[in-house]
Amino acid sequence: MMARIDKVELIHFEFVVPGLGPDRDGTLGYNPDAQSSLKSFVLRIHDADGSVGEYCPMHSGKHPAVTNQTIPLLKSLVGRDSLAREGLYQDYKRRHRHLAGTGYSAIDICLWDLFGKKTGMPIAALLGGYRWELPTYASTISGDHNGGLSSPEHYAEFAVQCLELGYRGFKMHCWADGDPKPEIATIAAVARAVGGKMELMTDPASHIATYADALRIGRACDDHEYYWLEDPLADCGQAPHVHRLLKQHLRTPLLLTEHVRGLEAKTPWITEMATDFLRADPEYDLGITGVMKTAALAEAFGMDVELHSCGPAHRHCMAAIRNSNFYELGLVHPKMGNPLPPIFACSYSDDLEAVGANGCVPVPTGPGLGVTLDEEFLAHAELSRQSFV
Repeated sequence: MMARIDKVELIHFEFVVPGLGPDRDGTLGYNPDAQSSLKSFVLRIHDADGSVGEYCPMHSGKHPAVTNQTIPLLKSLVGRDSLAREGLYQDYKRRHRHLAGTGYSAIDICLWDLFGKKTGMPIAALLGGYRWELPTYASTISGDHNGGLSSPEHYAEFAVQCLELGYRGFKMHCWADGDPKPEIATIAAVARAVGGKMELMTDPASHIATYADALRIGRACDDHEYYWLEDPLADCGQAPHVHRLLKQHLRTPLLLTEHVRGLEAKTPWITEMATDFLRADPEYDLGITGVMKTAALAEAFGMDVELHSCGPAHRHCMAAIRNSNFYELGLVHPKMGNPLPPIFACSYSDDLEAVGANGCVPVPTGPGLGVTLDEEFLAHAELSRQSFV
């Protein structure tokens, strides 16, 4: 059985995020006097039988490098079998081996959406359907100096707000200057406010310059019983050795491999005992196919895999993974919206208020990804369109 791809479309669009602008160090974050124009794309894959799969990347789509890695692959999809996802995964992984295969990620997700629509089934069910409600933590955007998340007390107040909304966990992205002192103060302030009532995590986002400072932050996490410490060091999560050392001196579990692409590259982090949790993301790790391989790898070693970021594809993956604890709803802030494309015409949302009273978000149950794109928005926001036949 073959389902021939006869057309591929890429629609580039732009959207505006009020309140998003550069902080004094250049990092994008809350700035009440600013707004930012971000770009993303919608990918559509058409089968000869008239079926169409589509996907709009969430946070990853605003990075031009992701778009530019995807475009060169699209023409070669025409004539291929849309049902042969494993073969396509292996082929494009090799073709883009110098770029870690990131550009194939949106394509794989789109192919899964196409398959789900052909079968009339949600992707989560096709993957195994382990659960349909996902325990969720609030994941903040980076700290600012503009009166938003500008102090440890602001983070503590926001954690209380998230607890009252129903979130089961709270993760901080603090400031980008690499100073451990405000990071440690924030770890303590948030724990005083909500410790014991929700799980707490912190992600210095690779801003900590030295092992000594990372150790200090980790020991603060130990003192306040944090659930995990994520990507602390300025190696950008690429060096297993130093994280194995860090892990040996801390009680708080480490979460690494967000920036390590692909199944094989993540494996040494397990065998060298350099992390407690694996990270995976369908928008960076070769799609849904790649994430499910990583989940199986982690399961074989008795470890958990935590999915990075949010979106319909992330929900479907987590819904079919036993060994995963939390859905990351980010990047949230008390004074601005999540800087995601406003692309959905259905009830799907990753806004701050999307969490239910039970601390979970639902998995879409419609065919494929189970979401409907807003064609009216797309018509107004479109910048250009490319077609490959």
